[in-house]
Amino acid sequence: MSLPFLFLLVLVIILSYSTVSSSQSVLTQGSSLFVENKLDQLVSPNRLYTAGFHQTGRNAYFFAIWFTQPMLDGNHTLVWIANRDEPVNGKRSKFSLEKTGNLVLTDASRRIWTSETNSNSRLHLQLLDSGNLVLTSINNKSYIWQSFSFPTDTILPNQPFTKDTTLTSSRSLTNFSSGFYKLYFDNDNVIRLLYNNDEITSVYWPVPWLVASAAGRSTYNNSRSALLDSKGLFVSSDSYTFTTSDYGQNLRRRLTLDVDGNIRVYTLSQRRWIVSWQAITMTCTIHGICGPNSLCTYSAESGRTCSCMHGYKAKNHSDSSLGCVPTFDFTKNGENYDFIRLPFVEFYGFDSNWNPRSTFNECMKACLDDSNCKAFQFNFDQGFGSFVCYYKTLLYNGFYKGTRFNTYLKLPKSDVLSYTDQKVVNKSKLECSTSVIEIKRPYDKKSTNGSLKFMLWFSIILGGIEVLCFLFFYYITKKPSPTTTQTYLAIATGFKRFTYDEIVKASRSFKEEIGRGGGGIVYKGVLPDDRVVAIKRLHDAFQGEAEFLAEMSTIGRINHRNLIETYGYCVEGKHRILVYEYMENGSLAENLLGANQLDWRKRFEIAIGVAKGLAYLHEECLEWVLHCDVKPHNILLDADYNPKVADFGLSKLFHQDSTQDSAFSRIRGTRGYMAPEWVFNLPITSKVDVYSYGMVVLEMITRENRLTRDQATDYSEQKRLVSWIREKVHEASESLKETQIMEVLDPVMEEEFEKIEMKNLLRVALQCVEEDKDARPTMSEVVKMLLDKDC
Repeated sequence: MSLPFLFLLVLVIILSYSTVSSSQSVLTQGSSLFVENKLDQLVSPNRLYTAGFHQTGRNAYFFAIWFTQPMLDGNHTLVWIANRDEPVNGKRSKFSLEKTGNLVLTDASRRIWTSETNSNSRLHLQLLDSGNLVLTSINNKSYIWQSFSFPTDTILPNQPFTKDTTLTSSRSLTNFSSGFYKLYFDNDNVIRLLYNNDEITSVYWPVPWLVASAAGRSTYNNSRSALLDSKGLFVSSDSYTFTTSDYGQNLRRRLTLDVDGNIRVYTLSQRRWIVSWQAITMTCTIHGICGPNSLCTYSAESGRTCSCMHGYKAKNHSDSSLGCVPTFDFTKNGENYDFIRLPFVEFYGFDSNWNPRSTFNECMKACLDDSNCKAFQFNFDQGFGSFVCYYKTLLYNGFYKGTRFNTYLKLPKSDVLSYTDQKVVNKSKLECSTSVIEIKRPYDKKSTNGSLKFMLWFSIILGGIEVLCFLFFYYITKKPSPTTTQTYLAIATGFKRFTYDEIVKASRSFKEEIGRGGGGIVYKGVLPDDRVVAIKRLHDAFQGEAEFLAEMSTIGRINHRNLIETYGYCVEGKHRILVYEYMENGSLAENLLGANQLDWRKRFEIAIGVAKGLAYLHEECLEWVLHCDVKPHNILLDADYNPKVADFGLSKLFHQDSTQDSAFSRIRGTRGYMAPEWVFNLPITSKVDVYSYGMVVLEMITRENRLTRDQATDYSEQKRLVSWIREKVHEASESLKETQIMEVLDPVMEEEFEKIEMKNLLRVALQCVEEDKDARPTMSEVVKMLLDKDC
């Protein structure tokens, strides 16, 4: 082989390699990215984002932007799609920057999408570190076009969301075409969520029955813009703001309008997306989530479920958004119909008429006579002071409202006769779509030059070998960072990790003590963003850092209005410190003994709130959490005396007398509130919290427990106290006199309490302190009994 020929071969290889490399940074005018070439991609300088053709089905491709690193399931997360409603073929499709300055996506010779840009300047297309794909003028560095101005269902940190942009959800988890939900700025300058299909359109966030000001929004602006910054703060021009649970850390985040119509902020943690904020906690209240004639239910075990009601069947089992259809004909004579009662069920909207002062029979007859009436609601309205009748022509947005609310469903008499209370919904369970897109288009193959193809592949292989060598050299010479593990663990917890110096500064060197207990001492502090916080300095723990952070990760995912919110933590050397929200009115114990005595209404609301918080820990939390130390000192009150349970899930963080690695290796709790299971070494379940809750309620409404709490040094005295209260309640029920009950009530309340509520609360509390744990109710049953005034 001659020397000139060798020189020419090397030159061709270098030029081929340069062409491939350059295509990974910028796309110049007259150049294209081809769907057949997997290396035809644009990669951001920080290599976080990639733009190119992404396969979405069999022979179906999007031109999209995605996070370069795949998730644990092997899938990539798309953040922008050019052609979401019209995928292109896996052959002869290309994305080009034409010499005129126009970006064009073609399927064979057919144009699918264009940027509709033209410029006489020299241009190039580049993917920035922010994830923004920009068409830039080389002369003046200005953007001719950018993907940030045309989002699909996602916005990235520092990506403006304006009056000219809209987020549209995907159709399903596997179908990225346009779905039914939109996030947009309305004409009144308020950012809203909208459900829109061929039959109905309805706004559901903020809640539609509130005016903008009542929903915390402002219409007095003209900018109509919103932004999620790199620290997790979202600010909108309509005065709506929020911070993510991991606020303050510069993490990888995205805000996405999900297929279920909910807005969520996700944080990337160890190749998994963790929800760090969501707009709607009760997902069944999202409009259209289950389609027409269906009922949405939610449980911690199975999540959200869409089911057809009795007398209806699924329209399409593979797509829950299509809802259900009746198994009968509504146009028949009204005499052939009757009604079944759906307790606690609401179908929001689509009232054809309403009658503010109607009897039940009048309401029922009016619906029977109207062939368009599908159901009616008959409930007492506090505002009118009478029963109100609503007639429903469409049954959308069905969910359990959780209050004394009834819907009466119109059905043929044959279906009514076959109905039982256990058949509110039938067995027709709806599932999400799992369809796979496939494109079949026959195209002629272009003839290719074998020599050039060989040289291209040779250059690619050579470049790959160079990259591998570089990576190998980098790997064997790289020194491990001592903080790598700490960084990953800090990200996993989901909220801010403070340094010890930051804690000292926020607490002014632990100057103002506001409480103390078996777990540690609590100080008042102020964070740099002016938030007033409580800083709990735990006693020296024998826990390792990894175990501490694992428990912090669990606590970080707990979110309930009756549980204290944790802002962050510090784990440095032997220091274990928690930072959580400051409660203006201190603990329940302080208020029961203090000068400002709690009235009956506050005590009753506190009992309900604490029950809801414990029910969430026991049954609705992502992980099973026992409190193990429910007592008045661990129930904190905010400025409006709303209760929040504190110190949940932290029993293992306290100073331990034993080094056994067991969740319940020693007795936990406080004397006077401990269940007999602890004393007699019986199996520990969530019923220990139920028992402690009952003791707290008895203390709130009686005088004896509070006076004898310090003397209740053993279980026998605690038992005698409960027996005495139970005896007085029994005597009152036998004699039909209330003097015995008055003997056990706190005299501070005098006669300001409501008698029915008082009796119900006493009955529930005594059930909670039963000796046999199986005789005690669950906390969710406690909530239901307290809210039901007919109990």
